[in-house]
Amino acid sequence: MSYEDRISIATPEGVDVQLTLAGVGSRFIAAVIDQSIRWAVFLALVVGLLAAEGGEGSPWVLAGVVIGFFVVQFAYDVLFETLASGRTPGKRWTGLRVVRTSGAPVGFVTSAVRNLVRLVDALPGMYLVGIIAVLASGRNQRLGDMAAGTLVVRERRGGRAKATAPILSPVATSNRSWAPLPDWDVSGVTAGEVATVRRFLDRRATLTPEARARLAEELYLRLRPKVVGPPEAITPESFLEDLSAAKAARP
Repeated sequence: MSYEDRISIATPEGVDVQLTLAGVGSRFIAAVIDQSIRWAVFLALVVGLLAAEGGEGSPWVLAGVVIGFFVVQFAYDVLFETLASGRTPGKRWTGLRVVRTSGAPVGFVTSAVRNLVRLVDALPGMYLVGIIAVLASGRNQRLGDMAAGTLVVRERRGGRAKATAPILSPVATSNRSWAPLPDWDVSGVTAGEVATVRRFLDRRATLTPEARARLAEELYLRLRPKVVGPPEAITPESFLEDLSAAKAARP
């Protein structure tokens, strides 16, 4: 993977997240898989409509086919990108994900804009406009990505995920309201650093899993040397949660 395939995104927490951009090849494979699924669904819909009308080519069948084609072609991507964290079946198979340029997950409006502009990207056929845009863009974006403010990135795989596998502490496995506050010396952590931690904790649910894990780990590595008392077997997010609680109790 070349350096140009990676970008760095500065988050509000003051931590840079490295993302690996998807290239034309992997995006094309994902598109072929998704289009095959769309056509299979559309064919099943047509067969169902014809069977319901006794095989007659009535205006209702024609209207159903036209509406069904639009729904399958458009709703397929929006549905999966919104409800499956930016991953259609094709993208999941190829290890890709759609995210906002901030690294956050896409929402309904963002996905809708991205996929409406797909009509232009597909011109004049075989996604020629979209391929040219991806190759010419500094962030491998087709026109739909540019309009919606999205990126298609590769998901992290392999050793990194194993290195950050959860090692649950007693605090991490219980509700904060019932868990005892950690007896840590947090005097070395500044108010600004605590504010950064709390911003991360407040917005972590809106981040992609990769960005969330990376942010938590980098904040952990930055602040762990300043805190006395945390156990070795603690995940980055558990550390940040306990740090925030300890600082609130003992500013």
